[in-house]
Amino acid sequence: MKKLVNFLLVLTLACVTTLSVVACGGSATDGESGEVDPATGNTIVKILFHVDEKSTEGQAYKKRIEAFNAAYKDKNIKASATYKARSAGAAGYETELLNNQVSGTLADIITFDAPNTASYANSELLYDITSLVPKDVQDDFFSLNTYGGKLYGLPIQESSAGFYYNKKIFREHGIDVSSYTVENPWTFAQFKDVCKQLKDSGVTAVDMRIDATKDETATYLLYPFIYAAGGEFTSADGYTATGYFNSSKTADGFNFIKSLIEEGYTSYAIGATDFFDGSVGMYLSSGWTIPDLDHKYKAVFASRDDWGLLPYPKSEVAASATGSWSFGITNNHHTDKTAAKELLLWLASTESSEAITTATGMIPARKSVNTDYEQGSPEYTLLKQLETSGRERPVTVAYPTFSTCFNQVVSALGSGDVTSLLNTQANTLQNEMNRLK
Repeated sequence: MKKLVNFLLVLTLACVTTLSVVACGGSATDGESGEVDPATGNTIVKILFHVDEKSTEGQAYKKRIEAFNAAYKDKNIKASATYKARSAGAAGYETELLNNQVSGTLADIITFDAPNTASYANSELLYDITSLVPKDVQDDFFSLNTYGGKLYGLPIQESSAGFYYNKKIFREHGIDVSSYTVENPWTFAQFKDVCKQLKDSGVTAVDMRIDATKDETATYLLYPFIYAAGGEFTSADGYTATGYFNSSKTADGFNFIKSLIEEGYTSYAIGATDFFDGSVGMYLSSGWTIPDLDHKYKAVFASRDDWGLLPYPKSEVAASATGSWSFGITNNHHTDKTAAKELLLWLASTESSEAITTATGMIPARKSVNTDYEQGSPEYTLLKQLETSGRERPVTVAYPTFSTCFNQVVSALGSGDVTSLLNTQANTLQNEMNRLK
């Protein structure tokens, strides 16, 4: 029934699209593999990016699209890019994708956040690309976007996160963290000891990003603390939340974050630029912060002698954030995916991976990209942490609801009882899982 409904939506859209083209005075045709420009004979492959075209990342994508169009000019394939920046404090991009699916206006290729793979595959938004991507290409990725044993996306870049710290503040107050490395991560207790030293010195200890709950930021940066404490969020099949999301070990992870709030080491009121202005000791963030610290905040961070990156602390185990944005072909009304495949493989190539991550500061998705980072450098820390303790967010068709539930807990940690919060959100998540079974 679901496929039939999708087919009817696509059929309706095809008629609307044809009428709109005629009404605008054009005569382009919409074939099985994509819209065909009658003037050039090019098959147009449409792609939707999740960033602003003028951003550093957007410009990196734009250059790769331009290079593709130059390389495929004689093959009559042309990429047409649209940039839909995720609106600040809202999941506007994800809503856009779902609206496009319902209306039948999905681009041929989209960028999507890796944790949504199961949800998008289950709802048939994404196309199964298992047979389109050669095995040797698949093997060159650190991770793949899979669900139910099938491939649905190729990562743009890999991610890891950690605690950026102001070396000048640490030197001034005699705080030594030199022994805390990926190979020898600090513990929850040692992390709190450093926070106490900073607070006792009159410095706001750490921006834990607990205010970033209106989108995926807080979920992405904070979920490793629950894994580190021995907790889980769902069963292995992704369909059971009760007994996992509200387990005692999961509560231990959230209670650790709550203790940082209660003891005055972090708060919901830390400003977005307070760390960059030099008034906060540590800042939890991903690789995307590296270019900012290298280039944008020279008044405080003149060089890398002024800032560093520490790994996630561990409790029962070491755990760190991973999973980033990916390219996927959609299940739109273009049944022949040949042209879309060409663009997908181009954008996910070794050359593209290197070009894009050079701009973003993230870890390349392809193993074949040179990652001979200097030991102890921020890039080295992120890559080695990814390899040794990276753990993805829960794989579940109810992931959008999971992220909302996680954020609801974080938002209320300052005043709420963790056990009660987890019980409430576990029930909400379980109801959604039951609906999707």
